[in-house]
Amino acid sequence: MSLDYTNDAELSKKLIEEVLEAYPEKGAKKRKKHLNVADGKSDCGVKSNVKSVPGMMTVRGCAYAGSKGVVWGPIKDMVHISHGPVGCGHYSWSQRRNYYIGTTGVNAFGTMQFTTDFQERDIVFGGDKKLEKTIDEINELFPLNNGISVQSECPIGLIGDDIEAVARKKAKETGKTIVPVRCEGFRGVSQSLGHHIANDAVRDWVLEKADVQWEGTDYDVVIIGDYNIGGDAWASRILLEEMGLRVIGSWSGDATLAELERAPKGKLNLIHCYRSMNYICRFMEEKYGVPWMEYNFFGPSQIEASLRNIAKQFDETIQQNAEKVIAKYRPLVDAVTEKYRPRLEGKTVMLYVGGLRPRHVVTAYEDLGMEIVGTGYEFAHNDDYQRTGDYVKEGTLIYDDASAFELEKFIEGLRPDLVGSGVKEKYPTQKLGVPFRQMHSWDYSGPYHGYDGFAIFARDMDMAINNPVWGLFQAPWKAA
Repeated sequence: MSLDYTNDAELSKKLIEEVLEAYPEKGAKKRKKHLNVADGKSDCGVKSNVKSVPGMMTVRGCAYAGSKGVVWGPIKDMVHISHGPVGCGHYSWSQRRNYYIGTTGVNAFGTMQFTTDFQERDIVFGGDKKLEKTIDEINELFPLNNGISVQSECPIGLIGDDIEAVARKKAKETGKTIVPVRCEGFRGVSQSLGHHIANDAVRDWVLEKADVQWEGTDYDVVIIGDYNIGGDAWASRILLEEMGLRVIGSWSGDATLAELERAPKGKLNLIHCYRSMNYICRFMEEKYGVPWMEYNFFGPSQIEASLRNIAKQFDETIQQNAEKVIAKYRPLVDAVTEKYRPRLEGKTVMLYVGGLRPRHVVTAYEDLGMEIVGTGYEFAHNDDYQRTGDYVKEGTLIYDDASAFELEKFIEGLRPDLVGSGVKEKYPTQKLGVPFRQMHSWDYSGPYHGYDGFAIFARDMDMAINNPVWGLFQAPWKAA
């Protein structure tokens, strides 16, 4: 259900003014374009997807993070090489809790880390031969891998290694799919370009080269942009299959290379994280005629709407099945809201996340009676904010690529009952005496998708806000 409430627009405007006063004139002029108060405009009135201001302590990631950490990393039966010094690969090692089914080190490699471990001599003389040797060793030690991706780190682009030539050579020798990905971290302004580069690599090195024989049905769908964090994709798959649809692929949580290859054989692409995967959906629509649509499985209101919208793309049998699925889970929804809504009603929330979460989770909170007083993205584009305008209420504070300073000042001013953001923001927020949930990887919980996920989501929010630990010390603004 959508709550009927408005936020204090004057307070939000005042907080923006106070933050901008702390900056030099030039910095304030730039940052002013990225901060606003929701007033019904379709794009939330903020500028996005531009280079962060130097010295602003952005929490954005890089193109390598967007490619390896988001799109390619969860593909379980491929080995993903972090090509460059060991640090980038180590930092991105199994951080996102992309669950998968398989035997690690035998036919699944998602939680393993592979690196070419660049040294100074590799920077001077090039790393192509080292990359070739690494690919040979991987195929010898892990013969059941179905392919390899080469995730380029910054030095690769700077020294000009020809990873494409190595990929073609080794693919010809082994008969396996070898994908070079030019995702050097210095490219673009955030991890968002890494998503785009990764999508293009799938297009050029997987879909364009695959000759797939697949016996399809009229009910074949592909889940796009669900990375199975905490089991999210599994929760989504359950609902779709209960409707009578056949999920023939999941991009890329718990995915195999074969699932990517057969995606153009589906009848409909269902995209959850629009930001990271809309590019490949548009390509498949243009090249193969496969339509796509967005859906949202956070919270019962959006789940019901999404199930019905998906069902409309098929025949009456699927539409009737969708109603049966909704009816089946209604007792669960009623039980969850009956238990947790009285404990969470009226609680306020600030969000600052990446991908789709700053808008998609809004109604999940509202289904529990909670109110969103501020939301923003780390690396959004204008079309993300256009989609956000349909979710937020007037007076909501909107912030794009917020710095640590800005976020802290907004928390102090709005004084929310809960902040949902990333691991970098978790501990400073808790030190302010404010409850926090890590909304990138569900704080080691999940899934949050689907009806079962809503029950876990409600429990976790209640556990964070109503934890008795918050009564043992005071937030700094209450200390006086």
